Amino acid sequence: MSSIGGKLVKGRVVLMQNRLVEALTSAKDLISTGIKLIDNSVEYDITKSVSFKLISRTKSHNTKNVAGKVGKESYLENKASVLRNLGGKEEEFDIYFEWDDNEMGIPGAFYVTNRMNDEFLLVSVTLEYPQHDQNNIHFVCNSWVYNHKCYKTDRIFFANIPYLPGEGTPVALRRYREEELKSLRGNGNGKLEKWDRIYEYEVYNDLGFLDSDGPQEHPVLGGHKYPYPRRTRTGGKLIRNDKNGEEYEEPANVSYIPRDEHFSHEKAKEFLEFGKKTFERVQPLLLSLYLKTTTNEFNGFEEVQKMYEGGLNLPISITRNPNVLEFPQPYLIQESKFAWMTDEEFAREMIAGVNPVVIRRLKLEDIISPYKLLCNCIQPSTITKEQLEINMNKLKVDEAMAYERLFILDYSDAFMSYLTKINELPSAKAYATRTFLFLKDDGTLKPLAIELSKPHQCGDRYLGSFTVLPADRGVESTIWQLAKAHVVVNDTNYHELVSHWLNTHAVIEPFVIATHRNLSVLHPIYKLLFPHFRDTININTLARKALINAGGIIEQTFLPGPYSMEMSSAVYKNWVFTDQALPNDLIKRGMAVKDNSAPHGLRLLIKDYPYAVDGLEIWNAIKLWVQKYVSLYYSDDGAVEQDTELQTWWKEVKEKGHPDLKPAQWPKLQTSEELVETLTTIIWIGSALHAAVNFGQYPYGGYMLNRPTQSRRWIPERGTREYDEIGKNPQEAFLKTITPKYQTVIDLSVLELLSTHYSDEVYLGQRDTLDWTADQDAKDLFKTFTEQLKEIESDISERNHNKELKNRTGPIKLPYTLLLPTSEPGMTFRGIPNSVSI
Repeated sequence: MSSIGGKLVKGRVVLMQNRLVEALTSAKDLISTGIKLIDNSVEYDITKSVSFKLISRTKSHNTKNVAGKVGKESYLENKASVLRNLGGKEEEFDIYFEWDDNEMGIPGAFYVTNRMNDEFLLVSVTLEYPQHDQNNIHFVCNSWVYNHKCYKTDRIFFANIPYLPGEGTPVALRRYREEELKSLRGNGNGKLEKWDRIYEYEVYNDLGFLDSDGPQEHPVLGGHKYPYPRRTRTGGKLIRNDKNGEEYEEPANVSYIPRDEHFSHEKAKEFLEFGKKTFERVQPLLLSLYLKTTTNEFNGFEEVQKMYEGGLNLPISITRNPNVLEFPQPYLIQESKFAWMTDEEFAREMIAGVNPVVIRRLKLEDIISPYKLLCNCIQPSTITKEQLEINMNKLKVDEAMAYERLFILDYSDAFMSYLTKINELPSAKAYATRTFLFLKDDGTLKPLAIELSKPHQCGDRYLGSFTVLPADRGVESTIWQLAKAHVVVNDTNYHELVSHWLNTHAVIEPFVIATHRNLSVLHPIYKLLFPHFRDTININTLARKALINAGGIIEQTFLPGPYSMEMSSAVYKNWVFTDQALPNDLIKRGMAVKDNSAPHGLRLLIKDYPYAVDGLEIWNAIKLWVQKYVSLYYSDDGAVEQDTELQTWWKEVKEKGHPDLKPAQWPKLQTSEELVETLTTIIWIGSALHAAVNFGQYPYGGYMLNRPTQSRRWIPERGTREYDEIGKNPQEAFLKTITPKYQTVIDLSVLELLSTHYSDEVYLGQRDTLDWTADQDAKDLFKTFTEQLKEIESDISERNHNKELKNRTGPIKLPYTLLLPTSEPGMTFRGIPNSVSI
């Protein structure tokens, strides 16, 4: 500390003046307008325009006013150094505060006032303070500060010292703590401006609608009929859809999101540049398809492969260079162009692919029980034990079930009730599929049969459920490949709508909102959770603008079309928070049983289940870290129950963030054990679960033949002309069944973007600043957590080199690396970011 008479405290202020992207709009806007960079910088003397006032955490004004004493106003002085340039400029300034310890006590917060027209990002403030335990007092801010007239209350920031509410917080800071939370809650009404910091809940009334909508299409999601997690209220202009009487937020309006939830300058720039690059790459093909100078059908597998090896040929009239469209080669086909077609790889991806969270152990009722349809009719199962036993190495079904060797990938419930609607869409021809699998002695899975079903038509006849068995010769082998394609179409759509969007992006957003509204930045649980919410609101808002909106990318290129989000709502109805914990999920699906003698207390039925093996190590590392962290602040269960902010937070998560679910779908929060399990589950969803179902999308699905998003033809019946034709040209039959060219190009562009890590990513076991807390014990525990993750990363790499673990790489020779904690920027097929940030 530099001092004169003991009355001056020196500080360092790091900030960044605004000079980049003002807003991100829809992908459609991005394509039509390209990148628009806005630089609002104006020449001014910032040292005369930004002031600070320290607030004491140990001394109040008087006995009646419990608010901490506020010091005199101080201004920035000389610019000490330029730390780095990130598109905007992060700068460091000196500042000196008149502050007498004897009179004012120890600083614990400060006010900041911005008198400029332009906003700036206040990164951090550090006070040189030898009297403090650690010589310095750190304020981690990372918040945009606008002109003071934009705010109803002064902008306040707190030192990074964690305090529980009530008696746990210094008396001098309690009022400031409560007032800051109140300012973040808003009043639920009115337009929200770009400088606002309001976190409020809203139903999904911002997805828009189409002129062609019928009365049941594109309903508002959220409520008894269409239950859904809540999103962040944007306060945009509402318009009325006279066809069904619902109100929708105008899709063309640039949505408000709390200012601090915007992407960083660095990420916003990379995101937009990536979008521009993608558009420039696909524009010629899209134009060619629009002008009908190029067919929308692929002419054989070779033309598909050209997208990764030289580019597709387009007419000279479209571009001077005919080979214009080229995508990165997916990992899937780098070793072999046809290994994806094998039954072994088809089955392996159910436990080591991009959607390894659906497969479950087979139950006897899966074979003998009929479907119960919404119309109260009965549709019998067509699968028989005899069919399954054909490829079970002379083992009987009852024996195999006793030995825990039969599994199923079941999409009957998810799709059956929507198939009639889906199959009325142009070109859509879909089944609800069930795939039966056998665990072989070498630990790999063998497909035994695929059941394909269409819904019963009341009062008429069964439209058809039939079973296809594996075949490797003649027409029957093509039929088998087509059946597998229909399974993967089910899987790909369920993955995108449920495993990826609903179960990570959508369900986590209410936790983000509730945390900001109810847990002070001083709260230790806020400090624990905050990194796992970074960029989530922003990416979800963008998704509602371009990906899942009415007429958006999902509806254009995925099978359910306008019923996509409604389908995810039907699944959400049965969503249970505790089931999202990895051990509970594995047990519920019958993929594991409790066993205290087994690693992590679970015995996996498939020992070589890469997602589960790696995931359990990550899960237990997170839980151990959370357990030790929580024990620093809660001495017993009573402390958890008495934490008013924590209990209000949890009540609001359930009643306002996820109000459509029943109380039984939630745990209580009365003990330290319940708190640890709850926090671990939230962190797991936001980090590892999202990484597992997100960053493999392009590596596996970038080759559309492997993971098509649409099915456009039924499987032909024996004796028909179509049946005879597929024997003559099986590739043509396959390509005309799955996603066509235009939809493929759009999908690959999106999958590439979603599978890419950006350069400012912060990964599990990392923090964006070493000063995230002043609690050295917490820092030491976090360091231990980081070291444990490094060991896990080494263990995963070692398993991937173990040739006896055949599911780790499979026929495509692609090691399972999705749960390796760290990554470099780019499309790396690895890395666990802290949050749902892309």
